[in-house]
Amino acid sequence: MTASNEAASSRALTTGRGAPVRMDRTTRAAKRRDTRAALVRCGVEMCTKQGFQSTGIEEILREVGVPKGSFYHFFPSKHAFGEAVIESYAEYFERKLERLFSDTSRPPLERLRAFVEDAERGMRRYDFQRGCLVGNLGQELGVINQAFRQRLEEVLLSWQHHTAECLSQAKSRGDIPADKDPVALAEIFWIGWEGAILRAKLAGDAAPMRHFADYFFATIVK
Repeated sequence: MTASNEAASSRALTTGRGAPVRMDRTTRAAKRRDTRAALVRCGVEMCTKQGFQSTGIEEILREVGVPKGSFYHFFPSKHAFGEAVIESYAEYFERKLERLFSDTSRPPLERLRAFVEDAERGMRRYDFQRGCLVGNLGQELGVINQAFRQRLEEVLLSWQHHTAECLSQAKSRGDIPADKDPVALAEIFWIGWEGAILRAKLAGDAAPMRHFADYFFATIVK
């Protein structure tokens, strides 16, 4: 075997049939992205359930099956990991709001109702163990970490913007009175909704979510 063949063999993977399969640069990059994405998904789940500070790096690595010490190949610090977790959740939630609020087969207020019902199903699916990552981290980190506090507030303001647009459409249809301010109503909705989510998680029951939603919808149509 020539020196060049030996080098090629050392860079190859072996399949079950013994055939060498070269892992090229693109494949390695894809594998790295997949591993990073798996770490972030696990981080979203754990941080939503038990908080950011209580979630250990080794715990995440063990859950994903990544060797100890590999974490810093993907994130320079736990803080950077936390930022990635927040961004991942924010992007997921933006897609959900866009999907629900752009459903023109339903009147605007029914779209907001559909969001409430979807959230209740999600809480039940995870046995009220998760709740809202942004709300949870806001409670945990809002006072002690300025960078996280600012980003979490930006995310909430974005959600309010989507909600205000939906309520504006309802106002244009005459579904809510002309003197109602959709922007103010959206802010009220998210202030109350995040509290209802926290209470539902504490109680292990969706009743606080339903009570708040019923009150909100009854109030805005008057």
